[in-house]
Amino acid sequence: MNAQQIERFFATLQAANPLPASELEYTSVFELLVAVLLSAQATDVGVNKATRRLFPVANTPRQILDLGLEGLESHIKTIGLYRSKARHLMQTCAILLRDHGGEVPRTREALEQLPGVGRKTANVVLNVAFGEPTMAVDTHIFRVANRTGLAPGKTPLAVEHQLLQRVPALYLAHAHHWLILHGRYVCVARTPRCWQCAVADCCDFEPKTPAP
Repeated sequence: MNAQQIERFFATLQAANPLPASELEYTSVFELLVAVLLSAQATDVGVNKATRRLFPVANTPRQILDLGLEGLESHIKTIGLYRSKARHLMQTCAILLRDHGGEVPRTREALEQLPGVGRKTANVVLNVAFGEPTMAVDTHIFRVANRTGLAPGKTPLAVEHQLLQRVPALYLAHAHHWLILHGRYVCVARTPRCWQCAVADCCDFEPKTPAP
C-alpha cells in the first residue's frame, strides 16, 4: 500500500464506523484491564459471558482479592486457561493495592509489570482507557496488516512499529479498533470476504476472493 491508498483505507473505515469501540464489556478502567487480561486465547463473547457473572460480585481489586482464588476461578471457569488467569489476576490486584492505591497505572512500564499483562494488553488499556495512540497487535491486526500490505512484518512488534509509522496521525486513536473489526468480520483468516470489502481497492491481496 502506498500513502494515498492508506489514507483512503482509513478514511473509508472511519466513514463506515466513526467511533469504533471494543466489543469487551466494561464500566471502569479496572474492569477493562480485567477483561483484556482474561481475553488472551479467548473470544470477546466468552469473556463477556464470564465478566457478566464476575463484575456484579467483584469489580475492584479489593473485591477480587476477597473472593479468594477458588471463588474467582468459579466465576471465570468457562474461559480457557482460567486457572492461570485467575492466579495472575489475584497477583495483579495485590500489586494495584500495594503500589498504585488500587488504581490502574497510566504508563506502559507499570502496566507491563502486572502479572498476565503483556505489551498487547498494555496497549489496549493505554488506547481504550487513556486515549493513547497505541497499536495492540492481535492475530486479526497481524493478519490484516500483512495481507493488505498496510504494514508487513514477521512479528507482532514489527507490525506494531510499522503501523505507528504508516497510519496517518488523524486515524491513530481508533486505528486498532478498525483493524480488529475488519479482521474479525471481513478480512477473515481462511477466506477473506473481498466481495463485501469496502477497502478492497486499496489492498495488495491477490487474487481477491470472488463472491460465492
